[in-house]
Parts: sequence; structure tokens; C-alpha cells
Amino acid sequence: MTATVDQYTAAVVEKFGPELTIRQIDLPEPGRNQALVKLHASGICHTDLHAAEGDWPVKPSPPFVPGHEGVGEVVKLGPGEHDVEVGDIVGNAWLWSACGKCEYCRTGRETLCNEAQYGGYTVNGSFGEYMLVDTRYCALIPDGVDPVEVAPILCAGLTVYKGLKMSDTKPGQFMVISGVGGLGHIAVQYAVAMGMRVIAVDIAEDKLELARKNGAEFTVNATETDPVAAVVEYTNGGAHGVEVTAVHPDAFGQAIGMARKGGTIVFIGLPPGDFPAPIFDIVFKGLTIRGSLVGTRQDMIEALDFYARGNIHPAVRECSLEDVNEVFEDLRRGRVEGRVSIRY
Repeated sequence: MTATVDQYTAAVVEKFGPELTIRQIDLPEPGRNQALVKLHASGICHTDLHAAEGDWPVKPSPPFVPGHEGVGEVVKLGPGEHDVEVGDIVGNAWLWSACGKCEYCRTGRETLCNEAQYGGYTVNGSFGEYMLVDTRYCALIPDGVDPVEVAPILCAGLTVYKGLKMSDTKPGQFMVISGVGGLGHIAVQYAVAMGMRVIAVDIAEDKLELARKNGAEFTVNATETDPVAAVVEYTNGGAHGVEVTAVHPDAFGQAIGMARKGGTIVFIGLPPGDFPAPIFDIVFKGLTIRGSLVGTRQDMIEALDFYARGNIHPAVRECSLEDVNEVFEDLRRGRVEGRVSIRY
């Protein structure tokens, strides 16, 4: 199917559940501070699956179009002043827009804005031939890049890069990446590029091999070895930083054991339920535990710059829009190595 003059093809969540519907929907008109973008590619994030299935406490409202790693060309501008022009290549992101006026926005923490809008969640996203972006918040994509490869940087790359910054881990210090999936394999690359000594922990040997190819100096298979004991021994006391991208609850408790005294743990993965927090260990070791939610516009500029300079290369499998339900099933079953991007 191809778009008509006033409609386009999109993958739509009609109701919460495992299947998206591929159908024609109305082409939107860009409003103030908005642009209409013709998509070239869109990454598929595990968050899109959570959105489609209504997994989280704050749910989107069907029908809606998922997708927050879209890359495409600006074809029309709405009213007002814009920082982009027709013909520019831009991307949407999880942080689609924010109020720009509140305490969080004024202090560089716009991802915490209570009036934030989210791409592919509260605003239709990039699982279609067109999308709208807020030109104050959209990402400007570097020239000459492959849209399929750069698409995952807009969420996966941005998210792990911001988490690494929040870990306060310095060049030459140890950083554990717990979970080497779609986010974790990119986290390894960013941590290496930032000068950290990277340790990767996972339960799949193929993912650990990918981590080694991307520069991890030490890897631990948590099904064969106690990761806490292995990391503490290798680092002579524990890692300075731990970034948890895994979604298994065990990984969160292990992070406390893998961190050295005074270390910082950053949680990114979102497993169901809670995790046991050993308060004595946290206090006695003087640990800092932080949650990290995607990244700001400045974080996006920095994350894309690492990519543009050749430091980051996501492992990406290409698909078509019509394949999205099969990709969702692969995500459910843990069969995706790296990321998957739609090419339009």
C-alpha cells in the first residue's frame, strides 16, 4: 500500500494487544512549531511493544501510532518560527516536546517535565510513512548517514549515553554494562568511546561476544559464573559505575553487589514489579542509585556527535513496515540481536 494525497500507511494500535493493524490513516497538518516529515526509517524499540500492550501504569490511548526513532525529511512547516527547514533530515524522539517553562525545563531536566509529550505514546510516532515533529525538540540528523543505522541512536543510543553520564564514571574507571541487548550493545560502545574500562554481563554467549567485539575488556556469563564475585575479583573491589539495561529483576540486585564503595548505579531497564534493596549494603558502601529517563536535547546532540564521528555502530537488522508484528514477536521471545529498523 502507498500513501494517497491525504492519507498514508501506518501501523496502528487499535486496542491493547499483540497485533498492530497496517492501514491507511489521515495525513496530519502541522500546527504551530510543528513540521510534517516523510519517513526514511524508524527504529523499533522494546518500549513500542510495551506501548502496544498497555504494560505501564500510565498508558497511551488507542488508536495511536507507535515509534520514537524515526528519521525522515521535512516536507512541510506549520505556522511560527522554526529551527529546521524544508528538506532537512530530522528525527523524533521519546521526548517529543516539553513545556519549556517549568522548574525541570529551566534547569536542564526537561525529560522530567510534567507536561512532556512522548513520541509514539501520547503523540503519533514513526511507524508510518509520515510523522509530525515539534521543531523545537526534534533531532537534526548528521549529513550522509544511513537512516536505518542512525535511527536507534534516537532512543537506545541517547538513553544509554545519558545513563553513562549520570553514573559519574571517569575515563579509566570500571563500568559494568548489565544486559547486552538492543541498548546494552550500544552502551558498551559509548562507554568505550568515553574512555571507560567496560565489563559486560549477560546470560547469552552471543551477546557477550558482541560486547567483546565492541570493546568490552571483560565479560561474565551470569548463567555460568556469579557476576558479583567475578566483577569484584576482576576490579579489585567492584566497578565505579554500573548501568543496568537488563529487564530481569536479578540484575538490579546484582548491581549493588558489583558496585564498589562510593559507586553509582544507574537503572534504565524496566522489569515488572520491584527489586530487593539491601539497605545495609547501600548505606555501608555509600552507593548512589539513580533512575535515568532517555535524554535532553543537548544529550541528543552529543549522542549523535559520537555516531557522526564513527565511534558508534548499532547492530541493526532491516525490515519493512509490514514486518512489524513479526519483529514484536521476536522481541517478546528475546530473538533480536541488537536493533531492528524499518526502511520506508
